[in-house]
Amino acid sequence: MSDKTPIRTLLCFNNHPTFFSLPFDQIGPVWTATQALMRGIADLEGVEITGTFDDDQTMVGATQGFPFTWYIMADFPDRETVQAACNLLRTIQVGEGNDRLWKYMTVEARMGRALEIPAQHRS
Repeated sequence: MSDKTPIRTLLCFNNHPTFFSLPFDQIGPVWTATQALMRGIADLEGVEITGTFDDDQTMVGATQGFPFTWYIMADFPDRETVQAACNLLRTIQVGEGNDRLWKYMTVEARMGRALEIPAQHRS
């Protein structure tokens, strides 16, 4: 029996206005929670992160849909693991308070398959 084909997934993240309205000296706990999110996704069983992309140098401020602020592309073993990655925003605590990461960002998962580049034929 062959292994299941991984689900190529693009996780698209938007930072909310709640993040950008924080005083600069209070951003640290959100960044720490974001690092926990990234580590949590990488640590999910069967997940292989193939790349990340951050648009913060040429896109400044809150976003609401495309184009998103930052992205993680990864191969996931199944849909349930993609859902678990998205659910981390609901469970990761920010700082010592009662806020969760979803107060500061959203995630949208785009699932598909890897697009294979055909080999060139030689004469």
